[in-house]
Amino acid sequence: MAKIVSFKMKNIILRPLCVQNPTCSAVKALVCSMSSSANSDAPLKSTTPALPPKTSPVATLTVSGKQFEKDSYTNITPTIIKQMSRKLHQQKCHPIYLIKERIVSYFYKKYIGRTGNPVFSVYDNLDPIVTTHQNFDSLLVPHNHSSRLKSDSYYLNSNYMLRAHTTAHQSDLIASGLDNFLIVGDVYRRDTVDSTHYPVFHQCDAVRLQTQHELFPEEYGLNVFEKKPDRRTDDKQAEHTVDAVRILSYQLKTTLQDLAKALFGQDVEYRWVEAYFPFTHPSWELEIKHNGEWLELLGCGIMEHQIVAKAGAGDRIGWAFGLGLERVAMRVYDIPDIRLFWSTDPSFTKQFTVDDPHTPIKYQPVSVYPICVNDISFWIPPEGEFNSNDFFDIVRSVGGDMIEEVSLVDQFLHPKKMMKSHCYRITYRHMERTLTKNEVNKVHNEIGCKAVEALGVDLRVK
Repeated sequence: MAKIVSFKMKNIILRPLCVQNPTCSAVKALVCSMSSSANSDAPLKSTTPALPPKTSPVATLTVSGKQFEKDSYTNITPTIIKQMSRKLHQQKCHPIYLIKERIVSYFYKKYIGRTGNPVFSVYDNLDPIVTTHQNFDSLLVPHNHSSRLKSDSYYLNSNYMLRAHTTAHQSDLIASGLDNFLIVGDVYRRDTVDSTHYPVFHQCDAVRLQTQHELFPEEYGLNVFEKKPDRRTDDKQAEHTVDAVRILSYQLKTTLQDLAKALFGQDVEYRWVEAYFPFTHPSWELEIKHNGEWLELLGCGIMEHQIVAKAGAGDRIGWAFGLGLERVAMRVYDIPDIRLFWSTDPSFTKQFTVDDPHTPIKYQPVSVYPICVNDISFWIPPEGEFNSNDFFDIVRSVGGDMIEEVSLVDQFLHPKKMMKSHCYRITYRHMERTLTKNEVNKVHNEIGCKAVEALGVDLRVK
C-alpha cells in the first residue's frame, strides 16, 4: 500500500478578490434621477402611445427533460442534476447493483405464492422527481418536521422535489392494488460531507400487506381489527388488535433478522431498538455489530393504518422497512469511502465484475492518494439564517468528488460586534490521482468566492 503523504495549508488567506471581480460579490446599482430643464413650467406630454409594462420571463429549470418554474424553494444544483443519470442500482456488476440483487433474491425465495411464483414485485425505475405531497404528506410527516426544510432536501420548486426516500412511492403503489413490493432507487438529501455521507445514495423499501384471512385462518378465531377502535398505545395503533400486532411484529422481525444473516453471515450479532417514524407504529431499528461497534442497518414498523386506508386498502394490515444500500455495501465489501461508489476507475469497478451476486468480495485498495487540508473562515451575515448544509452544497458543487470531508472546527462570537464566525476544514483527496497544491488552491479560492456570492458571508482576512 502506498505511503500516505499529507500536506496542510493552514488558514489560507482568501483576500476579497471578490471586490475586484463582480462575479464574486453583489454589485450595487447606481440610481440616477433625471429631469428635463427645458420648458420646465409646462407639463411634458408623450407623443407616442404608452407601452404596457414589461414583465420578466418566468425562470424555469429543466430536469430529466421536464420544465419546472423556479421559486424561493429551488435549491437543486447542476452537480446533483448530473448525478441523476447515473442509476448505480441498475449498473450490472456495480456493488450497489449486487446488494440489490441479493436482497431481491432473498425475498423471492422467502415469500412464494400458491402458484410457485414470488409474491414480491420489484420497482427500480421510478422517477426520483416527486411531489412534496408524495414525499411528506402521504406519509403523515408533520409540517414542522426538519426533513421538510430547504437545508435538508433538494427542491425543484415548492411543489416538486427529489425524493428523500423511496418510501415516497409507497401510497401510489398500494393504491394501484399491490400488496407486496420492493422499491429500489436513488434518493437525495443535503447532508454533511465525510466518508459515509453523500448527497445521493440508494434505498430499498418494502411493503407487505395482509388481510384478515391471510393473517388469521378462520379456525384461529382472532381478529386483525378492533370492532370499535381502541386507544392508541406505545404497543399498537387504535385500529389494530394486540394479537394482530404481535403476529405481524414477529413476522417482520424474523424476516429482517434472516435478511441480515443472508447479507452478513449466519453469525452476525444483531439487536432491536425502539424508534419513531411518522409512517409506522410501533417502529424499530435493527442494529448489527460490525468491527466491534453497533451500527444501524434499517428502520421498520407496522404501517400507519391511516396511510393504508387512504390508499384504498383499509381491510389490510401491513409492515414496511427501508434500508440504505451504500450502508450495507460498505460493510459487506469493506469499502472505506462512499465516494468510491461513483468512481469509474477500472481498478475499482473490475473488482465487482462477477456472474453471481452472492460471490464473496472484499475491496482491495489499489492506491491511497495523499490528502490536502485547507481551512476557510468567514463572518456569517447578521441578518437571515445560515445553515451549514448550504455551505456544504457549495463545496460539493465546486470541488466535486475531490472533497473528502468538510468539518466545522471553530466558532467564534465577536464580543463587541456580536458577529459570529465559522471556520471549516476542507479535506481534499482525489480517488484516482494525486492533487497538486495549485489546483487545490484554485478550487479553494473558488469555494470562497461562491460562498460570498451565494451566502453573503464575509471572508476573514488575516
